[in-house]
Amino acid sequence: MSILTTKRLILENATLEDADFIFRLLNSPNWIEFIGDKGIETMEDAIAYIKNSLLNSYETNGYGLLKACLKENNAPIGICGFIKRDYLDFADIGFAILPKYEGKGYTSEAAIATMQYGRSELNFSTILALTKENNHRSRNLLSTIGLVEIDKITPIGSNEELLLFSS
Repeated sequence: MSILTTKRLILENATLEDADFIFRLLNSPNWIEFIGDKGIETMEDAIAYIKNSLLNSYETNGYGLLKACLKENNAPIGICGFIKRDYLDFADIGFAILPKYEGKGYTSEAAIATMQYGRSELNFSTILALTKENNHRSRNLLSTIGLVEIDKITPIGSNEELLLFSS
């Protein structure tokens, strides 16, 4: 069931059948460099990630990271959505895309629609985002969708400082 549609994309909840796509996405170079290695080494690991992270968020929070698919052929190309982190007061937007689809505007298209959805359907008054300082593409996209850098934080259980953005 689609949650959002844009000119070129359908954003919908991920399912267990998306294990191959999730495996590829979470092992892509930009995911590893900018988001971190989640230890997804097998299809079973990908299924567990879908269950524990994506499906659990849909059920617990009523939102989560959505699978972004091309309208033309329903091929999954990335994810975009909201994450509720214990150490943040508000949900934050996150996104990632397979390398083959980078630089074509898909991520910004998904993020703009996701921001609108967060405000109109989820009634978010504030939306946050986190990114590494050296992730210039992410920082540019966050600015494009109306977020501004407000602070630097070190998440609980991490020794890495991240930039905090807010709407």
